[in-house]
Amino acid sequence: MIAPTELREIIRNGLLSFPVTPFDAEDRFAPKPFSAHLEWLSSYPVAGLIVAGGTGELFSLTPGEVVEVVKAARAVSGDAPVIAGCGYGTRIACDMAREIEAAGGDGILLLPHYLTEAPADGIAARVRAVCKATNMGVIVYNRGQARVSAEQLAQLADECPNLIGFKDGTGDIDTVRRVTIALGDRLSYIGGMPTHELFAQAYRGAGMPTYSSAVFNFVPETALKFHKIPRR
Repeated sequence: MIAPTELREIIRNGLLSFPVTPFDAEDRFAPKPFSAHLEWLSSYPVAGLIVAGGTGELFSLTPGEVVEVVKAARAVSGDAPVIAGCGYGTRIACDMAREIEAAGGDGILLLPHYLTEAPADGIAARVRAVCKATNMGVIVYNRGQARVSAEQLAQLADECPNLIGFKDGTGDIDTVRRVTIALGDRLSYIGGMPTHELFAQAYRGAGMPTYSSAVFNFVPETALKFHKIPRR
């Protein structure tokens, strides 16, 4: 496992891959095509592989299959960090985090809970519980109505040293800017809009220099070249 602070620095500026998850005819995880795809993706200079995330259909996988996904990714990822999606209710998310760590994961992307409307204190309590359940680096994901404010995130970062990242898929640039100003280099910042390449310039201006790319699944060379453009 990569130490949380090291993982934070590795993913700070590099492009992140968001692999799809293949399924067989019976709707079960299909490890062979998944491994072949990740082996190909890992041959490119990617900063990390976020498996079983949103694009990877976490919520179409059982918790046991998520562990299988992590093990398969670990076997072929080379030096690339393996970050896994983690979600559902708080207890299940805590159990998943422990199992992902035991399977060789380097970090987790904490996806929103079931239905996304919840009081802010409840969302923060879930983040806190998951951070305490694992030694891995944790990335908080603002998506839909499940949103952590800059003030909450700063408090959580004080309480949870393994909280290393913030990902945004809401398009709320004002909140993104408040977060990056409030937390500075304490976190890594990841853009997570659908086809984020379309939003990369605006997010970079708000202090969020990198993103997870679904495009990387299909044309990794093009995705890498595009990622460098806003950085010039």
